[in-house]
Amino acid sequence: MKYYIAKTIVSDFDEAIERITKTLKTEGFGIISEIDMQSKLKEKLNVDFRRYMILGACNPTLAHKALLLEDKIGTLLPCNIIVQELADGKTEVAAVNPVVSMQGVKNNELEGIAGSVYEKLERAIKLL
Repeated sequence: MKYYIAKTIVSDFDEAIERITKTLKTEGFGIISEIDMQSKLKEKLNVDFRRYMILGACNPTLAHKALLLEDKIGTLLPCNIIVQELADGKTEVAAVNPVVSMQGVKNNELEGIAGSVYEKLERAIKLL
């Protein structure tokens, strides 16, 4: 099983961010953090890098359920979504596979929540 869910779309970078933000919202997620890797790598290492944004997505209801089951699960939250610029007017959007990332936790109830999160992320990406 892959550690991510991904789709390449014909879209410019900024439009792709808007689109994934909108489709995530339909699945109950909000964006709670943004990391612009292009600017951070330039700032910290003075290297040039393609446009690459890491979005921290959170579904509050599911995050709350997970936190009630495992108080350290916050180390695996929020769900990271990447948007990266490719060639020829294409952009890739990819999300963490929460089922894979939470395999080491060994909590059957948490596995169910991770499965729900996976389904929601997968639907959001397919809607792009």
